[in-house]
Amino acid sequence: MAFWSTSRTPDAAVACDPRRADYAVFDDVSVTRGGKTVLSGLTLTLSERRVAVIGLNGSGKSSLVRLLNGLLLPETGVVRVYGADTRLVRADLPRHVGFVFQNPDHQAIFPTVAEEVAFGLTQLGEERQAARAGASRFLAAHGCGALADRPFHDLSEGQKQLVCILAVLVMRPELLVLDEPFASLDGLATRQLMGRLAGLPQKLVMVSHDLKLIQGFDRVLWIEDGGLRMDGEPGSVLPAYVADIERRAAASDPG
Repeated sequence: MAFWSTSRTPDAAVACDPRRADYAVFDDVSVTRGGKTVLSGLTLTLSERRVAVIGLNGSGKSSLVRLLNGLLLPETGVVRVYGADTRLVRADLPRHVGFVFQNPDHQAIFPTVAEEVAFGLTQLGEERQAARAGASRFLAAHGCGALADRPFHDLSEGQKQLVCILAVLVMRPELLVLDEPFASLDGLATRQLMGRLAGLPQKLVMVSHDLKLIQGFDRVLWIEDGGLRMDGEPGSVLPAYVADIERRAAASDPG
C-alpha cells in the first residue's frame, strides 16, 4: 500500500486533531493533473458520518478524495484534515485517513495476506515480529484468520478487497476513504463488504457509481467538470443526478 513513513510526528501546532467534528475542509481548492484542471475553486466542509461522491467519469471525483490523505496536494487553496493543512502533515495522514483503491492489485504490495496487514502495524512503529502476530490476531478477529498465510494473488476479488480494507483498518484511522471499491465485484461480494463497512465506527467517504449503495448515506456530493454541481441528502441529489443522466442520454440519441 502507498503509505509514507509515519516515523516523524508533526509539531503539535500543526498536527491533526481527531476530536474535530469537521474532519475535512476544502478552501477554494484547485488541482491540475497532466496539464488539465480537474478541480477548480472547490469549497466545502465535511463532518457527516457517511459521505458519497458521485459524478461522471473524469468529473474530478478521484482527485477530490485523494486530497484527503495527501495522495494529491492542491495547486491553489488549502485542504485541512482534522484541522491541519495537508501540506504540513502529509507524512502523518495515513494514520488518520485510510485509503482503499478501486483495484486491490494496485494497493497490495506484499505476497501474503498477513504480511500485507502487518505492514500497517510496522508503519505505526511496531517491530516486525510483533506486527506479524498483531496482524494474525486482527485477521482472526474479523473472521479472516484462515487467510493469513494465503498468497494475496490467489484470493478472489472480494477477498482481495476485504484484505485491503483490513490492512487499512489495522492502523485505526478515524476516516476511511474508498474510491469506487466495488467496481470489479459481483452483487453478493458487494453486499457482504457493504455490510462490514456499515458496522464500522470510522467516518466514511466513498466514491460510487452504484447509486443503490449510497441511498442510506448522510450526504451526497455531485461533482461535475471539477466543481460541486449539487450537495445534499441522497433523496434530493440522487433523483436530480439520474434525471440529468437520462436527459444527456436522450440528447445524444440520434433516433
